[in-house]
Amino acid sequence: MADKLIIVESPAKANTIKKFLGGNVKVVASMGHIRDLPKSKLGVNIENNFEPEYINIRGKGDLIKSLKKEASKSKKIYLATDPDREGEAIAWHLAYLLDIPQDSICRVTFNEITKETVRESMKNPRKIDIDVTNAQQARRVLDRIVGYKISPMLWKKVKTGLSAGRVQSVAVKLIVDRENEIENFIPEEYWNIYATLLDEKSKQTFQAHFYGKENKKLEIHSQEEVKEILKQIDKQKYIVKDIKKSQRKRNPAPPFTTSTMQQEASRKLGFTLKKTMSIAQGLYEGVKVPEKGDVGLITYMRTDSTRLSEEARKAAKEHIVNKYGEEYYENRYFKTKKDAQDAHEAIRPTYAELSPDKIKDSLTTDQYKLYNLIYNRFIASQMSAAIYDTVTVDIDVNKYDFRANGQILKFKGFMTLYVESDDTNQEKKTKEDENIIPELEVNQEVINKKLEPKQSFTEPPPRYTEASLVKALEEKDIGRPSTYSPTITTILERRYIEKENKQLIPTDLGKIVNGVLVQNFGDIVNVEFTAQIEEKFDKIAEGKQEWKEVIKDFYGPFSVTLEKVEKELEHVKLEDEVSDIPCDKCGRMMVIKYGRFGKFLACPGYPECKNAKPIIETIDVPCPVCGGTVQVKKTKKKRKFYVCENNPNKCNYISWNMPKVGEEWKPEEKVEDNKKEKKVAKTTKKKATRKKGTTEKKSK
Repeated sequence: MADKLIIVESPAKANTIKKFLGGNVKVVASMGHIRDLPKSKLGVNIENNFEPEYINIRGKGDLIKSLKKEASKSKKIYLATDPDREGEAIAWHLAYLLDIPQDSICRVTFNEITKETVRESMKNPRKIDIDVTNAQQARRVLDRIVGYKISPMLWKKVKTGLSAGRVQSVAVKLIVDRENEIENFIPEEYWNIYATLLDEKSKQTFQAHFYGKENKKLEIHSQEEVKEILKQIDKQKYIVKDIKKSQRKRNPAPPFTTSTMQQEASRKLGFTLKKTMSIAQGLYEGVKVPEKGDVGLITYMRTDSTRLSEEARKAAKEHIVNKYGEEYYENRYFKTKKDAQDAHEAIRPTYAELSPDKIKDSLTTDQYKLYNLIYNRFIASQMSAAIYDTVTVDIDVNKYDFRANGQILKFKGFMTLYVESDDTNQEKKTKEDENIIPELEVNQEVINKKLEPKQSFTEPPPRYTEASLVKALEEKDIGRPSTYSPTITTILERRYIEKENKQLIPTDLGKIVNGVLVQNFGDIVNVEFTAQIEEKFDKIAEGKQEWKEVIKDFYGPFSVTLEKVEKELEHVKLEDEVSDIPCDKCGRMMVIKYGRFGKFLACPGYPECKNAKPIIETIDVPCPVCGGTVQVKKTKKKRKFYVCENNPNKCNYISWNMPKVGEEWKPEEKVEDNKKEKKVAKTTKKKATRKKGTTEKKSK
């Protein structure tokens, strides 16, 4: 009989904790949720005050029996599931299954899985937080009602198997709205004039740009305006009118929250949100490292707080002073946003002495990349600001103003270690970084070496990437740290959006579903409404609001809308888009349908005529080999490739890259053979490794 039974969520976490505690302690895993709402029906008793009808998850019967058996043999049971709302709810469900009284002191949480924290946490168990559990129940029940009540309407009017989700639908709307902005965008012309100027004393050139006239900023919108300005300044002197010198500080970014970690891992490492969270989970649950054994390398990875413990600050200071020097250290406190759930610290390494390079051999390549990112961001957050010497020079040319901006990095500070990226996947830097201004004097003449007018056009807003969508969802208070990754994964899997070159693009199906929801369920896809619901969940978690009241307040207006929409749509049929391709079996004009893998052509005479065919996407550029039509196809992983319509019988053109007019094509690695060749090479390597191992055993 074990003195203590500790139930966690994953086997990896169980193994790590067991090694810290030793003794007569049993640590087992629940493998995530163990009870949930049934999939086959709504599972919420609306008549009985929205009581959820939980059932044991199918396939977990043997696990539940095993947990009950272990519980019966243990003197004390501790529920140590993850320290967030989902984890609290899992603990609550486990307590129900194992007949643990609601007021039992059985709940333990670990913000980090280190020997010190685990042992200290085990000394301070508490009751299950029913308010936090109810916040999770409220989200689960409300999302179930939305999904199971609206989805059947989509089945009838759009396509069988579709589903609607509260947060997912808002995310799709953001992406569709952005696509509409791009499609409706009308570019506006604007011009700038760049002057390359020479300081005769130093013989150094620098660049200035047109600013305005008589100290007033002017915008140039046409070539005629450019010609007039050039005419007025032709052969005129360029006189330095004003020089402003100052010092600018650039401060480091705070340590990671869930969303900022997801954004930076996407920008810097090219990781999807799902991949980032999976790797972070492994780093949190435990990795075997030299001298430490199994240990969690980072703090809990679902948090929206930028707070750091005093112990972490002290460790960061010691590392910075020892490695970089006293002048590189600055004790920083970052302001956490007002609605953040501040139960956990920011994401940081658990041991500052375990630098990424020191434990590189203990990590997979991807684990090392993410740990390196987390570690450097944490250390940099406690480092000194970078310092720039900046200079702004105003130059007068016949009452027209040109301006030159420049800066020199005087002290790198935190930038020695880490520089945050922006949404273009580039480290943040300015044009002034490359414009070195010589030592000039007021009233000095500088020589015009070259004037270069440049025409530009305003650009539409960029499409969302996973990183920028997470940023937008967070800024608009939609969802919480634990929901960003599953939200984007879900709408990709439902084919409401697709990803191309990291950009998120709505599919035609996504646009149709969004249109139906916007037209009929405005509140469900309304950004402000969704943010208000999230605030109510937070109040439930704080014990300031009763969860069933929140559901009741939502369901009243929702049910009225639902009934109205069902009546209005009863006689409405969404017409299929008619193509210009006749059915080769019956002659009717084929229509565009939506299936599991996207659009396809189908005969409208179904079921009499069951003819269907794929829609072949083509490009305007002819095949560079035979002049035929080039088709666009996709691999199973959705990567595009280009192939001639005559391939493989008459033409061998096939390429990963879009052909260009007049460009000669050189045969590259064949798209179809690429995967096969890699698979063969991998199998051969495995066989060789096994053979080598067998030979070594025989020789021994």
